[in-house]
This record gives sequence, C-alpha cells and structure tokens, in this order.
Amino acid sequence: MKIAIAGSGAMGSRFGFMLHRAGNDVILIDKWPAHVEAINRDGLKGDFNGEDFVEKIPASFPEDVHEHIDIVFLFTKAMQLDDMLQSIQPILSQDTQVVCLLNGLGHEDTVEKYVPKKNIHMGNTIWTAGLVGPGHIHLHGNGSVELENVEPEGEEKAKEICQLLTDAGLNGKYSDNVKLAIYRKACVNGTMNGLCTMLDSNMAQLGATSTAREMITTIVNEFADVAEAEGIILDRPEVIEHCISCTDPTTIGEHYPSMHQDLIQSNRLTEIDYINGAIARKAEKYGLYTPYCKFLTELVHAREQVLGAK
Repeated sequence: MKIAIAGSGAMGSRFGFMLHRAGNDVILIDKWPAHVEAINRDGLKGDFNGEDFVEKIPASFPEDVHEHIDIVFLFTKAMQLDDMLQSIQPILSQDTQVVCLLNGLGHEDTVEKYVPKKNIHMGNTIWTAGLVGPGHIHLHGNGSVELENVEPEGEEKAKEICQLLTDAGLNGKYSDNVKLAIYRKACVNGTMNGLCTMLDSNMAQLGATSTAREMITTIVNEFADVAEAEGIILDRPEVIEHCISCTDPTTIGEHYPSMHQDLIQSNRLTEIDYINGAIARKAEKYGLYTPYCKFLTELVHAREQVLGAK
C-alpha cells in the first residue's frame, strides 16, 4: 500500500514516521525546500519519547510525485489546503482514499472539489508534534485518531484506515459522529493555540495563570453555542475540563501549540481564521454573540502584522 503525507510538517512527519516504521510504503510531500532537501539528504531526524531516531523516508515536492497512491493523509495548514490539492490532483485517482486531519472547521467543502465524496474521510487527532528545524521533529506523549467516512459507502474503507493507523501505533478509532469529535478538538485548538500564542507560553504556563479557567470556559461556551446551532451538542463541563487537562505539565502541558510554533517560533501566518475566526463567522450567520473568539482572532492577526509574518 502506497501512502502519501501531503503537508509533512510536524504532525505530518509524525504520521509518516510511525506509518513507515510499521512497514508501510510512505512518501512525504511538502513545499518547503529546506525540509524536503534535509529529509532526502539526512533522513527524517527526531526524538521519539526521548529516544533519537533517523528514518529514511523519501520526500518530494507535490509536482514531482507521479506514482499511484492508495491513501493520502492531508496535514497542510488550513489556508494551504486548496493549493496542495490542486498540486497533487494528478495522483488523486478514482480509487485514492483521502483522510483530512487538519485543525479547524469546514475543510470538507474544499476536499470535495477534488475528490469523490465516497473516498473522503474526515477526522481529528489529539497527537502532538513539534518541528525543531528542517527535517527534524520532536515527538512526545500519546494520542489517537478518530475518523468517519463522508458518504455511507465509504464506511468499510474508513474502518480499514483506522486499523492501519492502529497497527502503526496511532490508535485509530472509527466514529459514527466525527463532527462531534472535530468540534471537541476545535475547542482545544480554540483555547490553547490563540491564548498561548498571545501569551508566548506553552500550555502549562497558560494553565498556571489565574485567568486561565475563565478564559478557557468562555471560549468553549462560544464554540458550544455555534456547535449547538449546527445540531452538535457538546458536553460543556467535560470539554472545559478536557481543555484544562491539556495544561497539565506532567502530560502534554510543556508542549507549545502549533500556532505558537508557526507565528512565534517561525514567523509564519497562522490558522486563526479557521479556528476562532470560523466560530466568529458562523456566530454572525446564526445570530450569536462570540466576543472572545472575535477578539482573539483580531489579536492574533494584529500580532502577525507586528511581527511581519509571511
């Protein structure tokens, strides 16, 4: 089985590494020249729960991939998704299965422009990963992946992909309500990413502040209001405690969220429009009031401009 990771930053490289280590034929696809060159020259380097590794996995630019691909895992930044799908369109056959695991909301609308709906699987993951530099990743902690097929006829394939992930140690789980899981994960991103980016902190440092619980609670409630308008009922107290648990320094609290990695560490534009910004836009559509999400989106964009992020 040939697997492509489209968007091989921190998280994509984690999945590529673990799938390859489990014996699968994997290719990493990315548009960052230094990253692709470093992986091809030196192998994918990193530390996995404290142990250093070097994994020889081929890396390529999108336009250079011409072989048959059975499964594509999408891990681009949200604002890069359409461009990546355009670039890899020649390898998306009528049988290619596509798994979208991006942060944020609403990505199925973009994927459906390029892939038959029966081949699309939406999901979310609570794995973490860090990009130390070109070709070098930092992996720690545990996690899982939840998936669901977009069309009913894709259920068998979705379950096969879940087993593939489980066999690679990625803990794949089939869901019959992945939108609930996506919104639950979006609450984590909507609290940890923007707040840690504005505070220039990791999640444990955020959690140690006297205002963390109130900020997290308010943001989760705004996400839950919008989710409810779309027929998705979140267990608000459970989700709030789940988000707060992410700040525990004995588990994943020392992790810097991906938005902090992008803007503060790498001076790159963020996905805020697809997380808190998406909630603010949806709220306007439904006549709801989400001031924290709107203000946090504006703050992150202001920080991008002050830092001259690209």
